[in-house]
Amino acid sequence: QMHQVIMNLCTNAYHAMREEGGDLTITLRPVHVDQITAAQHPDLREGAYAFLRVEDTGKGVDPIDLQRIFDPFFTTKGVGEGTGMGLAIVHGIVKGHGGAIGVTSERGAGTKFEIFLPLATNEAEETTAPVKMIKTGSEHILFVDDEPALARLGEKTLESLGYRVTVASSSQDALDAFKTDPDAFDLLLTDQTMPGMAGDRLASELMRLCPGFPVIICTGYSDILDDEKARALGIGALLMKPLERPKLAEAIRRVLDESV
Repeated sequence: QMHQVIMNLCTNAYHAMREEGGDLTITLRPVHVDQITAAQHPDLREGAYAFLRVEDTGKGVDPIDLQRIFDPFFTTKGVGEGTGMGLAIVHGIVKGHGGAIGVTSERGAGTKFEIFLPLATNEAEETTAPVKMIKTGSEHILFVDDEPALARLGEKTLESLGYRVTVASSSQDALDAFKTDPDAFDLLLTDQTMPGMAGDRLASELMRLCPGFPVIICTGYSDILDDEKARALGIGALLMKPLERPKLAEAIRRVLDESV
């Protein structure tokens, strides 16, 4: 999840600076949040935090856009360049860890994201819970995500689980690859929200060509597709972003084994 945070923020910085260049600065240091700082961030309490700043010198963000920057599906990128889920995912991860995130920007003078994450103590916590082995495999997965940073992250995660991976940056590319050699793939793992053709439509197209083909859809916005709708479409699993490696591994193994 920390990898996703850094990749998403740095990808945004790249987009802001790709025309004229600039500096990307990443700062990480321990800080103590006192009463004054905590009062400025309603989500924070006093205590020890890791402070992460990702700062660029790009074109900046308009004040009206800055108010919506963490909203799902909101994006200032061009058509086909992003889904607007990257910063929503970052926001969800930070909040999920009990932290806080803020952003400041000035048009023509760059953007600065500042994140506070509670520091873990050095004391080992005793536990009697059994350690679960992460399930792996060797099948061939067709993985679809139009966000370059998330596509690279997903590919590495799947490969670390032992799977062979073919990455497609659009639903049409994935459909073309599948049509070329349907027997080459064992499972479709696709993002739901993509330009042109959503993940559920892509899944339907693949299952029309190959009935019963195993499919997992990932989504960051539960109102678009729920478990009931997914089951009705014949989709093996619906996973919410951000993806956790153990849950992803378990879902892949379950869907593949059920399709045998």
